[in-house]
Amino acid sequence: MTTITAAERVSVATAPKSTPIKGSRSSTTTALLMLAPAAVLLVTFLLVPIGLTFGLAFTDARLVSPRPAQFIGADNFVRLFEDETFWKSLRNTIIFAAVIVPVQSACALGLALLVNAKMRGVNFFRTVYFLPVVTSMVVVSMLWLFMYQKNGLINQVLLKFGIEGPDWLGDPKTALLAIILMSAWQAMGFHMVIWLSGLQTIPGELYEAAELDGAGRWEKFRYVTWPGLRATRTFILITITISAFALFTQVNIMTQGGPLDSTSTVVLMAVRTGFQQQQTGYASAISLAFFVLVLAVTLVQRFLTRDKDVR
Repeated sequence: MTTITAAERVSVATAPKSTPIKGSRSSTTTALLMLAPAAVLLVTFLLVPIGLTFGLAFTDARLVSPRPAQFIGADNFVRLFEDETFWKSLRNTIIFAAVIVPVQSACALGLALLVNAKMRGVNFFRTVYFLPVVTSMVVVSMLWLFMYQKNGLINQVLLKFGIEGPDWLGDPKTALLAIILMSAWQAMGFHMVIWLSGLQTIPGELYEAAELDGAGRWEKFRYVTWPGLRATRTFILITITISAFALFTQVNIMTQGGPLDSTSTVVLMAVRTGFQQQQTGYASAISLAFFVLVLAVTLVQRFLTRDKDVR
């Protein structure tokens, strides 16, 4: 058994302690400096507007007014729930989301299955299907605005088959449907790419095993493809729903909410109230109600699509 002498004990006690590495401090400082621009933008354009929305929703603030804003409690929300235009806008928004979510996701999945095949020229079709996504929504809306005219391209094509097309954007019965069709076409390519990325993560061995068991196309899709897209379809469902509730650009360019508020949406009503009518407090109340609605729908979707196997 070895023993430690008194001299060794003194040398250990008087040994200098380890100092922190200077490189770690400089790395931390560099990281904070790189994060600073993003943090400033996040606080300025996200956190501050959210805080102002919560605060102004309970005031009678106006965009340009010599009179300072006054606290009025829940008067804006009482007015909101009695506003017929709000309920029409909410109904149109819900209808748009209820139709666009299954239609757009199903069509995008169909395109993804087509372009996932290994064949000549598949990259060309992927580019063509994705092209509307990289095109500005303003440009797409203006293009379809001309196509939807009474003597536009769509009605001219229908006329070739002996069908007299309606006034798509001028009729309250067809205006919202026209915007739904255009919106589904424009964003379909984006979700096609997401579906495609999910399809390419499914191991090919599973399809080979299904073939050995005598499974057909439908059985492969039902028991291999669809379960393998669990995480992908959850992401697509949530993203499409959020973007559907945020419908604004198409309506603002093509119909301005008409005719007879048949295409008015909650976002359009909030923007019109806040900037055109300059009722900032009331617009904040609309935005806050819209935020609660989207949050509730998203939480319900997340609960319904959760992985039940995870405890």
